[in-house]
Amino acid sequence: MFFKKIKFILIIFILYQTPLYSKSNSFTDFSSKNLSKYFSGIVAFENKDNSVALNFFDSSKILINKHNPYLKRYIYSLVLENKVSKAINVVRNNKDKSNTNFFDAQLLLILDSLKKNDYAKATTYLEKTMKLAGSDRFNSAILESLKQYIYVFKENKILNNKKNLGKLSIISETFQRCYLEDDNTNIYFSNLIDDADADYTRYIFFYLSYLIEDNKAVKAKKIVEDLDYINTTLLLSQGKSWIENNNTKKFSEVFSCKNPHDIVGEFLFLISNLYTSQDNFEKSNFFLNLSNFLNPKFVFNLSLVVENQYLNEEYKKAKKTLKKFKKEDNFYYWFRIKKEAQIISKLRNKKESLNYIIAEFEKIDEPNDKVIFDIANFYKNSKEYEKAIKYYTKIINSIDEDLDIKSDLLYRRGGSYERIGNYNKADEDLLNALKINPEDAYILNYLAYSWLERDYKIEEAIEMLEIAYSSKKNDPYIIDSIGWAYYLVDDYLKAEKFLKRAVELMPDDPIVNDHYGDILWKLNRKIQARYFWGNVLEMDDADTEMIQNINTKIIEGLKNS
Repeated sequence: MFFKKIKFILIIFILYQTPLYSKSNSFTDFSSKNLSKYFSGIVAFENKDNSVALNFFDSSKILINKHNPYLKRYIYSLVLENKVSKAINVVRNNKDKSNTNFFDAQLLLILDSLKKNDYAKATTYLEKTMKLAGSDRFNSAILESLKQYIYVFKENKILNNKKNLGKLSIISETFQRCYLEDDNTNIYFSNLIDDADADYTRYIFFYLSYLIEDNKAVKAKKIVEDLDYINTTLLLSQGKSWIENNNTKKFSEVFSCKNPHDIVGEFLFLISNLYTSQDNFEKSNFFLNLSNFLNPKFVFNLSLVVENQYLNEEYKKAKKTLKKFKKEDNFYYWFRIKKEAQIISKLRNKKESLNYIIAEFEKIDEPNDKVIFDIANFYKNSKEYEKAIKYYTKIINSIDEDLDIKSDLLYRRGGSYERIGNYNKADEDLLNALKINPEDAYILNYLAYSWLERDYKIEEAIEMLEIAYSSKKNDPYIIDSIGWAYYLVDDYLKAEKFLKRAVELMPDDPIVNDHYGDILWKLNRKIQARYFWGNVLEMDDADTEMIQNINTKIIEGLKNS
């Protein structure tokens, strides 16, 4: 609380001292009550509580035509709260039009015009906004892409002499050609999906939509036959299900590249993802809400809204958003159930969470492999390994071929067998998984570490870990495993090198700190050893048995050393 007050004072000081915030009317022109609410809104916003911030901004609207920064903050908060239409009205109805000469306000006017199919007005706003973008390259790229889209919608042809914006341009042109029903649309989609430099699997969904609208449902069906539910994204799983259940009309209901709103909505979603990749989640949410404004029918995008709300611990909001995922879309609905279970776990306890998802699972007449897989994972994560094994086995028995997915299932079941001490079954599953994927680093690591813990086939375990490490040199778990292996064969110098790196990568992991402490003790660096053992006592993930062992080691050191 003290720091929040200090932050509040500093913000007020800055506001009074910085020209940006004193550009318009002096603060002496406003009542202390209005200023207090405004400053409280700023503090709330800075503390990542946009809902509270917006309430304060709403109650200090006297500033709207008199203090330019207020308008910027207010509009931004409205969009973040998914009140895009209200934000547009605020901009449109603002008396002093010069106050709206900033990127966010003009972008809203562009999108509003697009939604009304008023491309002439959209062009006017766009030209004005391009002058405001200045040196901001990202905003300029957004505007250039919108320029291309508007030109296509307005003139029904591709814009010549357009700027090359890399992958952004390729994606944009794919949708533009799809809109124009260009003969090369198929080639553009194929080139995009097959791009080896990035993951564009999302665009398989839009390709399927294009094929179905182009009366090529047979080709679409052939594509989804090569997709397995377990390794397929939520979006593609739902698309695959629609096609297999002859419900292809659902594609055009949620997205059509012949619909300008849908295309631009997808473009804004892409921008949102780009901001996410930069860990700028606030900007990501801003563009995500703009995307949903243009295409509210595309329920899948709400899954990302939910994820953001969940990560921000906005559980009430998340539950409200989840209600839009209906039973008729089985995969979307199952996503809702899983996320609701996670919320229950956060708000109450894991047992109640598991009971909820199991109850919902039992309501499904014929659950597919994806749903069964999720249930198995829920049981495994809840340490109910025998039940997890039951469901993993059900899926494994339904797969005839030695596919990658079977290797993954054997790996997960083998790990469950290992946890209940059935080492024969565990080794059998993990070795069979390696027959399918002999160089899978994670399977090699799990099996090798299991052997290390049992003092079994140490030399062979080291060989497997060296293979795993050669392909995953920055994986902290593999680094920890190979370090511990060298410890067990008394190569303490080599072990220390690996374990030091593991601690750097995973400083809050109790096992890694414990291992590093053991190695330091063997190297006669006993003060340091006790330091890292002591770290374990402060970690939430350390179980009771580990804490007891650590306390003994801190007092007695390693016996026989």
